[in-house]
Amino acid sequence: MDTKIAIGQKLVVGFDGAALSEDFIQLVRRYKVGNVILFKDNLRSVEQTQRLCMEIQRLITEETGFPAFITVDEEGGLVSRIPHGAIHAPGNMAVAATGEPANAYACARIVARQLKGLGINFNLAPSLDVNSNPSNPVIGVRSWGDEPEKVSAFAEAAIRGYADEQLLCCGKHFPGHGDTAVDSHIGLPCVDRTEQQLQAVELKPFLRAIRTGVPAVMSSHILFPAIEKERLPATMSRRMMTGLLREQLGFDGLILSDCMAMDAIRKFYGTAQGALAAVRAGIDLIFVCHQPELQTQTVKLLVEAADQGAIDETELNASIRRILRFKKKYAFSSYDGSLTGRAEDLQKAWEITRHAITHVSGPLFIADQETFFCGCPEYRGSLVGNGAGAEASCAQLLGNRFCAPYFTTSQDPDDAEIKKALTAAAGYSKAVMITLNGHLMGGQLKLGKALAENGRKLIVAAMRNPYDLAAFSDAVGKLAAFDCTPASVEALEAVLRGGPCMGRLPVKW
Repeated sequence: MDTKIAIGQKLVVGFDGAALSEDFIQLVRRYKVGNVILFKDNLRSVEQTQRLCMEIQRLITEETGFPAFITVDEEGGLVSRIPHGAIHAPGNMAVAATGEPANAYACARIVARQLKGLGINFNLAPSLDVNSNPSNPVIGVRSWGDEPEKVSAFAEAAIRGYADEQLLCCGKHFPGHGDTAVDSHIGLPCVDRTEQQLQAVELKPFLRAIRTGVPAVMSSHILFPAIEKERLPATMSRRMMTGLLREQLGFDGLILSDCMAMDAIRKFYGTAQGALAAVRAGIDLIFVCHQPELQTQTVKLLVEAADQGAIDETELNASIRRILRFKKKYAFSSYDGSLTGRAEDLQKAWEITRHAITHVSGPLFIADQETFFCGCPEYRGSLVGNGAGAEASCAQLLGNRFCAPYFTTSQDPDDAEIKKALTAAAGYSKAVMITLNGHLMGGQLKLGKALAENGRKLIVAAMRNPYDLAAFSDAVGKLAAFDCTPASVEALEAVLRGGPCMGRLPVKW
């Protein structure tokens, strides 16, 4: 196989906007890049997404001779890329709060049908991370919980759901991103765990996933100095990717890198050099999601390295055979529009979302037009998110639903803003405070505690990580909703109107 074709099969790139960019077209034509990752910015409507996916497939098939993997991060909840008109599933922690792995299976099938209806053939989900560190800034509600056995059970169910829909899925972020305090999008995390310690917690869901038949695993850009003695993140470590994942755990599917343009790689090693190290470590698919200049530098360096014998030819050929084997089985290049937006899937997703709302402790009350609502708008807690969320805050949405007063704060209100909020709340004996990772944003918690003073009844509803609730006494009603989505707001409204809470908290603090 021509070197450019071979290396192109190992590259996955993204582009900006709702149409194929000229940079992307030239990258495919000149360097035979064979795979794509799509983000929220690329996906504006169901019909536009279908057209875009077909254009991608035509271009890449014509230029390389093989269909494209069209990939997307559609985890549900916090991390969702698909457009309005497709069904958005609840996130992992919300699903875990139902206590039923069957709901993870159902959500996986719902997501798979949405993607198949759009023309997307590879989902970069589910997250298999055990969120053992409450201060983790990047995983949190993307995890099914903090117990490896529970995460493993829900992971197995989800993987079976994707398999039954014949859609490629990917377990991530190997060997585990749950105990980090740094977001690898903006820094280089370090986890000082031995292999034995990883085996006891982080690796359990991956081992269960491998035994279940997960077709792909994504690496993490994390240092594990007790295992990899060189200062190399897992993505670039042959000891981790080939030694641990391939040889010790027996994984024979596709190994994917996380994005090599993330700061954990770009700042500390360089994207192109990091990608070369990742290939040598045993990675099959190299992701360079953004920046055409980084994409071009990476593919040029990899082609040059292959031509000069700096990439093992036997391993390169084995990797290409593996990629093409999965493409032959999974890389469909059409779509079935009847699968997207089905009423029965919408109903099931709603039922799971409603079931997830959890009464953690404290007294609840029925909200009405004399209830004061307060909280910040949805915000990008990590670069894995979609950027700015809805213009209206959850507090505003709920206030409007109850014809009640509301006050929208910034994501980390200072003393002056807190004073304004308290002034607005004066005269109201009941308040609902919406938090969004307030345990990482102290101003939210400070405001919530101030609202509970002077005998005011208070409910705090955590719309992302439930760890926010640990800051409040049991005199405060505590609700966990896990996802700041329209469906979760509607489910929370049902509880605030007196409906039952059926969820069970899947983490502890």
